[in-house]
Amino acid sequence: MSKLKQALESGRFVVTGEIGPPKGVDLDKCLQDAQMLREHVTAINVTDLQSAVLRIGSLAVSARLIERGLEPVYQLTCRDRNRLALQSDLLSAWSLGIENVLCITGDHPILGDHSEAKPVYDLDSVQLLKAASTLNQGHDMAGHELESAPSFFLGAVVTPAAEPLEPQIIKMKKKIEAGAKFFQTQAIYEPEKFEQFMSRIQGYKVPVIAGIVILKSAAMAKFMNANVAGISVPESIIREMEETAKEDRRKKAVELAARIIRQVEPFCQGVHIMPLGWDELVPEIISEVGVIP
Repeated sequence: MSKLKQALESGRFVVTGEIGPPKGVDLDKCLQDAQMLREHVTAINVTDLQSAVLRIGSLAVSARLIERGLEPVYQLTCRDRNRLALQSDLLSAWSLGIENVLCITGDHPILGDHSEAKPVYDLDSVQLLKAASTLNQGHDMAGHELESAPSFFLGAVVTPAAEPLEPQIIKMKKKIEAGAKFFQTQAIYEPEKFEQFMSRIQGYKVPVIAGIVILKSAAMAKFMNANVAGISVPESIIREMEETAKEDRRKKAVELAARIIRQVEPFCQGVHIMPLGWDELVPEIISEVGVIP
């Protein structure tokens, strides 16, 4: 059984990390980043062509983590594959020892570095969860019986700071009905809004892992406010970053992430730290908070 599933089902507070596969064939840096997280996280997300930018696939990198005794959360997006390819990749993932799957619709190609690419979206994230659940039950989407079945621990995403929030809650319920057993959230910078969201979904009884994106600068915060749906960095935090000297930004990033984790910890079952290249700060953040994954 996956360590992530065991931890969440036992009620333990978990920490998950994240790595982004490289745009090229050299995996050394990527795997070093993962190794850095070994003693600090329960599992490591492997992004799937994040932001619709061409990279090595999440399946290959997840398999390399398995080889090193690390537990991946295999991210799988609907953007680039039809239902045949999605189901095939899921079966391939299980054959490679991958148990945790995060089902995502995926950013549109127009946002990435191949804007002329044709999007597929044969399924959306809810339908992909249902497809993976059906494989777990021993059948494919067409109703044909599998010779042997996987047993994936399926996850999904939710955006607690979305406005309006109601569509997120409705879709979250649909994802649970389709087979989602845990949720990771979009980045949280307003803990009070997260607390309100968690109070709204108390009856759903599914583990929620709060997303923590390491903030590098005021410019990054302003960019996310302007361009990333569901992320709202308060002006007070932006001012903090603006008043921080360039040489102190890493220290401030650790302080800010640790503060938010402390504030959301009472309301969730874990945190998902997205370092965006500052992987070496993750151990510092966890040490600062005192969380033992």
